[in-house]
Amino acid sequence: MGIDLGDIIPRKKVELASLSNKKLAVDAYNTLYQFLAIIRGVGGEPLRDSKGRVTSHLSGLFYRNINLMELGIKLVFVFDGAPPELKAEEISRRRKVKEEARKHYTEAVAVGDMPSARKYAEMSTTIRSDMIGESKQLLEAMGIPWYDAPSEGEAQASVMAQEGSVDGVASQDHDSLLFGAPFLVRNLTISGKRRLPSKNIMIDIEPETISLSETLESLKFTRAQLIDLGILLGTDFNPDGFRGIGPVKALKLLRTYGSLEKVEPLKDELATLDYPAIRKIFESPPANSGVKPVWKEFDAHKVRSFLVDEYSFSPERVDGATKRILDLESSRSDTLEKWFG
Repeated sequence: MGIDLGDIIPRKKVELASLSNKKLAVDAYNTLYQFLAIIRGVGGEPLRDSKGRVTSHLSGLFYRNINLMELGIKLVFVFDGAPPELKAEEISRRRKVKEEARKHYTEAVAVGDMPSARKYAEMSTTIRSDMIGESKQLLEAMGIPWYDAPSEGEAQASVMAQEGSVDGVASQDHDSLLFGAPFLVRNLTISGKRRLPSKNIMIDIEPETISLSETLESLKFTRAQLIDLGILLGTDFNPDGFRGIGPVKALKLLRTYGSLEKVEPLKDELATLDYPAIRKIFESPPANSGVKPVWKEFDAHKVRSFLVDEYSFSPERVDGATKRILDLESSRSDTLEKWFG
């Protein structure tokens, strides 16, 4: 689900080119889920290769990364590890939603309702372990590093950003701000349109950046208060949040009472929630320190062998995208020789 801080925090619309030379830690599961949910046919069917294997995630991963690499944006993909015990309720909720969506998908296909079929297909999206392995293999061929987090990928990405091994975190959710990431990038995509998962509509999107320091200054909050704000609105560790509490009301409550335990109107509800444990996850994220990603050369042969020979991708499209990267690397090499040769 992720935390939604709505319009109460400052954000800047940016051109992707302004992120050139930035190193960004990507919430891998968040990104792959988007690809698997959105890259589908009219009736919701995912892309498949000649053997019937789903390839939507590989298509999104390859072509979007090519576009971002052209702009000089360096990515490291961070994958989730074991979820915290406090996330069990949210995981159970998501499982039930997917199961219900699969039933509705079958019914929609049976009556020929393709718009509904696509909506329910997106809602039932699941990331399997084999898809994770395939994604890592493609990233390695492209020279893009990846890392397995001990727990939440977004927590690990945030710690990497705090330590300076990357400049920020790329994710659709705001959770990384609560985890302490100094810089968040949302809508990291070339396209100005995106299909909204679970709805048959296209929405306009623009890349945007959010600064933690500017957010705290704007709200006149400490990071501890920002974490309390997230808990009031609902996190993956208390997905229902508090009934009737939206961003504006949550702000008012914290400005009035200062901290969660002092919010008198919610005294009874707070007594049933282990909010200190939720706070601890955000204040001291379950993540490893000292992670330093290393970017390697794009291996055109491995990329072609993997996508074209193994997964039946169009050789013309793959070769065309690959040429853009090889030409770029050649141009950079010529420039270096001119300066230092």
